[in-house]
Amino acid sequence: MSIEAVKEFFARRGLADRVREFDVSSATVELAAQALGCEPRRIAKTLSFMGPQGPLLVVAAGDARIDNPKFKARFAAKAKMLTPDQAVELVGHAVGGVCPFAVREGVQVYLDESLKRFDTVFPACGSANSAIELTIPELEACAAPVGWVDVCKGWNDPA
Repeated sequence: MSIEAVKEFFARRGLADRVREFDVSSATVELAAQALGCEPRRIAKTLSFMGPQGPLLVVAAGDARIDNPKFKARFAAKAKMLTPDQAVELVGHAVGGVCPFAVREGVQVYLDESLKRFDTVFPACGSANSAIELTIPELEACAAPVGWVDVCKGWNDPA
């Protein structure tokens, strides 16, 4: 059901032909990168949390990790991830396919600064075997985020 909602979402924007479905799982950053043949850092993973006003999503680069002090400073709450059941119930997508598209009403979406270094990224499309390549402006337009945040670490560490 979830991927169908996302396909419909992209069809309304003329982008349905860009949704890719795989014969293999893309449920983790590593699996998605293998399925797409790209660097793991270009996977736009969507992390789901319970915030003070309800569920919130942070879309971040595949090599980024939540920085708990930054998260707490930005959202005035501890970074508490949704359980798999909560993700389906509150966001509308199952873990492994959570994305910022076709989400339930009231879900707040934020894009992390870790994404800005790429021309294009690959978010999931509502299932554990799907993705779409979007430019950062397309991601902004489609995800309709509340805004950009800086709540991750690890992605800009010197090599």
